[in-house]
Amino acid sequence: MQALTETEVEILEKTVETEIKKLIIYNDDVNTFDWVIDTLMEVCRHTSEQAEQCTLIIHYKGKCSVKEGEFDELVAMRNEICRRGISAEIH
Repeated sequence: MQALTETEVEILEKTVETEIKKLIIYNDDVNTFDWVIDTLMEVCRHTSEQAEQCTLIIHYKGKCSVKEGEFDELVAMRNEICRRGISAEIH
């Protein structure tokens, strides 16, 4: 078995350290479809089709993972979504 180079070890360490998280939005009886769609397009940069599909999943399944990434990049999105009155968490 061949030993790893220093660069390969660094790449492996960074890969292990980067844990992918999910931004989850939950259904409620308060927000309209249009409000959630607009929020997903503005905050998460979804296309209108993506936003509509996620909103339908949220409505019928009770929740939907709307974005994946590192925790640090999802926090600002979650905060803005919550500021708009939509329930969201990072898992």
